This record gives sequence, structure tokens and C-alpha cells, in this order.
Amino acid sequence: MSSVPRILLVDDTPENLDVLSGILEDLDCELLVATSGERALELAGRRLPDLVLLDVMMPDMNGFEVCTRLKADLATTEIPIIFVTARADDISQGFRVGGADYITKPINGDEVRARVRHQLERQSMLAELKSFNRELESKVRERTAELTIANRQLREEINERRYMQDRLNYLATHDFVTRLHNRNALEAHVSELLARIQLENISATFLLIDIDRFRLINESCGCIAGDELLRQFADSVAGLLTREDFFARLGGDRFVVVTQGAEYDKGMDLAQTILKHLEQFNFQWEDRQFKLAASIAALPLSRAMVSYDQVMLAADEVIFVAKRDARGAVFSLEEATKRSNLHKDNINWASRLVDALQNQLFRAYFQLLEYFPDSTQKYSSSYRLEVLLRLWDPQTRRMVSPGEFIGPAERLHLIPELDKWMINHVLGLFSQHPQLLEKMDLISINLSAISIRETQLAQFIINSFQQHQIPAHKFCFEITETQAIVNIDSARQFMQTLRDFGCHFALDDFGSGFASYAYLHQLAFDKIKIDGIFVRDMDVDPSHYAMVKSIIEMAVSLDKEVIAEFVETAEVAKQLYTLGVHWGQGYHHHKPEELSSQALERYLA
Repeated sequence: MSSVPRILLVDDTPENLDVLSGILEDLDCELLVATSGERALELAGRRLPDLVLLDVMMPDMNGFEVCTRLKADLATTEIPIIFVTARADDISQGFRVGGADYITKPINGDEVRARVRHQLERQSMLAELKSFNRELESKVRERTAELTIANRQLREEINERRYMQDRLNYLATHDFVTRLHNRNALEAHVSELLARIQLENISATFLLIDIDRFRLINESCGCIAGDELLRQFADSVAGLLTREDFFARLGGDRFVVVTQGAEYDKGMDLAQTILKHLEQFNFQWEDRQFKLAASIAALPLSRAMVSYDQVMLAADEVIFVAKRDARGAVFSLEEATKRSNLHKDNINWASRLVDALQNQLFRAYFQLLEYFPDSTQKYSSSYRLEVLLRLWDPQTRRMVSPGEFIGPAERLHLIPELDKWMINHVLGLFSQHPQLLEKMDLISINLSAISIRETQLAQFIINSFQQHQIPAHKFCFEITETQAIVNIDSARQFMQTLRDFGCHFALDDFGSGFASYAYLHQLAFDKIKIDGIFVRDMDVDPSHYAMVKSIIEMAVSLDKEVIAEFVETAEVAKQLYTLGVHWGQGYHHHKPEELSSQALERYLA
């Protein structure tokens, strides 16, 4: 890090840049300014700032895509990024793409300076630590012959380095505002505790605390007041805990207490004690005074829970019911399930998905694709379809859409099992009816980005094709943008292995995510499916029409076949064909129905 820190400010609104520049004026920093995502990437690569303050909403390239591209570049990957946003929903997505912190709009000068100083201090210590490491290596080589004389000095430098490492470890595992453990430390603690519970007779309770009306205080008094409230709340609750209790801030207005060595009833008692204590808690800011309350989800940690994500999913479900039905109360999973008569689908996805796999409750549906040119074209006797996963709920006697169960399945790491079920089911059907497969041009199957991280999945798919004696070139695997592929090397190897075997790959929902363009250059996609959010109303929305047109032009330049989703009207189909798209998918042509040989024969006969 240079002697004068260099900060890059990115915002498409000049007035916002002026405000930020004025706030940071007294920090003795060199300020760089960019009014677009492309300019920000160019400046960052050339000037290598020590910190980036990045606006989320920008017209040409939003902040999430800028962040993703900076993190993908080795030259800029370590630069911390603070997102500047007016929407609370952007905060969690910002952290997912690699953001280090966030600043909320309207901008508060004290908050900006505090968060910027924190990141600059951390960068400075990282730079010093790297410098110390280089110096130590050099000195060890140069002073081997003078080891006795240099020993004392080396010990002092090693101690200093250890201090720096301890400080960095503290910053990595503690919350900046409250000085409590952060969510990374919480995940590590709970994961270790769950592993011990599998082997030992340990009692533990997980308490998720959600502060009620925190947003009211934060928005009426400002972010500085909100941070002070969080600090006072943390100090107040910490006084009720023992040294063995683990206390962490999960993020926002959520906290977690993990109490170990006590029966579940005692954990519930602690939760009630916290609520009663908060009845006497008053937060005062300037001339305003606020009463504070909280909703608490209490879960016993048992051998039935095998992962941190499973615990958090259950706690989120309980707190959802608690805040909906009775704010300022303690709820258990059992009680929340009983109260959730109108929202049963939100509760206990872990058990529901495991039971569905064991009891064969999943169903395969299919939707035919439409070939836009007339019947004289070369695909007139060929068909394409996409298979779609559904879940049958025997209690409500209805089919559950993927939007309801895919998210929980990914959090519980069950999604690979669902993908494997679909692959075996579809290959099994077409192996029993080769006359139907012969008439098919392409069959598409969705794969979760989480699934392709499994090292053995490619071989599983190859073995399935060989077992069912099905030609691989008839099948295309679709991978959506909504999940960032963490290990790009593994993804590239997975796709190349199956491409060599004969399979096709499509990038699904193209245009809605922030990572499409980066993946397109690195991974072996040969088809692009335009996100239906742009296609559905492109005939009446000029901006969506322009987006679809630009995607098609880019795909053509890269020699990628284009498929459009959510084609619901003849006019949209006509416009797509005029733009050069030959394949469409949507209700205009075919509504999804359950996959069976009888259903396919009606169309392929």
C-alpha cells in the first residue's frame, strides 16, 4: 500500500461523487473518479487503488458485475470493495460477489469515514505483513552465518509479525461494529459443535435473535445511531451470558447465541431472560428515546442436524413465523410449525426433501421448444424439449414448483441428489423408448452450479449414458447464472470432459446475472438461453427489445446458438425470428406437462 492511500469512487451520478469526495477530503487520500463500470475497470487495472467505493445501480454495468470482474482479475482481486446502495436487499448480494462492506444511502459522512478508515487500516496491515514476510526471508538467507548476533532482532520481528497475524485473524472473525464474533466464526463454531454432537453426548441450544423495529431507528436517526444501538444491544446481552456461551452478530439486526452444556429447557429459559432484560432496555439518541424488543428462534442442536446451513434454514423458518404471528416472543421449531397453518410449505424443508427422495415424490415434466422458421426448414421433423423438475406434495395434493424447493435444496446440499435423479429418470425413459429418442434433436436437462462442483459428477453422467446406451450428442445440460461457480478450473474440466464425450452445454437465464460474460469466455458453452424477463414483453418494452437484440448480436459474433425463453405471444416469436433466433420456448407453443412415453407420442407421432 502506498504512503498516500488511493481510493476509486464509482458512481454514474456526478453529484454523488462530489458528496463522497467532500466527505473523504480530510483523510489525506488520492481520489480517483469513474462514472461508469467500464471506466472503473480500466482505472482499477491501471492505477490499482487501495479501496473502491462502488455504486450498485449504474446503467451500463451494475456494481455487482464490476465487483465480479475485479475479483476475477489477479491484479485487482485483493482490492476491498465497499458497496454504496440505497436498497437493503443489495447488501447480501454484495457480500456474495465479494464485497467487503457497504454504505447505505442517503450517505452519512461519519459512517463513510469510519468504514473507509477500517478498510484502509486492514489493507495497510496486510501490506505490512507481506513486507515483513519478505524481509524475514531475505534476512534469514543473508544472516545465517551471523545467527547468534541476529537472533534477538529476529525474535522481535517474529513477535511483531505474530501480532500482525493475530490482529488480522481478529478482524477476519469479529464484527466491525459490535466486536462480537462474525458469521464466519459462527459457522466454524457451529460446524465443529455439530461434528462433536455426532460423537459425544453434548447438549446445546441455538438462539437466533432478531431485533424488532431496528430499521425504524436506523432510518429515523441515521446509520451512526443504528451502529450505536447494535453496540449497546451487544454489550447488554453479553452481560447475561457465561464465558462458555458463544455470542455472534450474524449481520444486520440479527444475533446468535450458542449455549453449550445446558438442556434445551435451560436454553429456552435463557431466551426468555434475554427478552425480559430487553423490556428494561432503553436506547437514547439525542432527544429521542426508544424501547427495544426482539423475536427469538430457539433450536436444540441434535444429531439430526448435520450442517450449519441446515441449522440456519430451520432458524430462518422459525423467525419468519415469530415475526409474522407474535413479535417479541420466543419460538421453537415445533411451535412455529403448529402456528404455520397458512404457510406449511415454509417449514421443515430438510425433512420434506429427504422424504421426497426416499418416497419417489419428484416428477419430471417437459416443455417442447418451437422452431420459428416454417416447416420446409431443416428442423421441420426434429424436436427439442427441456425437462423440468417438480415435487408432488401428498398432504396438499398439489405439485410444488421449483421456485419453492430449489433454494432449500441448495442450502441443504441436496441439489446434487435431485440432479442425479433427473438424469437417471430421463435417460431411463428414452432408453426404453428408442423410437422417441430417434425423433428428438436435443433434450435439455438443468444442472445446479453446486452439483458440478462434485468431482465425480462428470463420471457419474458418463456412466449413466453408457449404462442406458444413450447417445450423448442428443443431450444438453443447462447451467444457470444465478449461482456463481466458485472453482472455475473444476467447472472448466467438468464441462470439457462432457463436451469431449459428446454432450452440449447451454448458459441459462443469460442476461440477468453479473457473471455471464466472464463465464462465456472461460467455459465451454455452445448455446445461450436469453432470460425470459427480457423476452416476455420485448414487443412492448423498447429497453428489453434492445437487451435481447444486443445479446443476440454478441452470441452471433461468438458463434453461439441462441434460444429464447418465455415466448408467450406470436408477436414476440415473430420479432425473435426477425432478429435471427430460431428456437423459442414458452406457453405460446407448449405448456409443461408430465414426461411420459404416451405424452411424447402425441407430439412425435
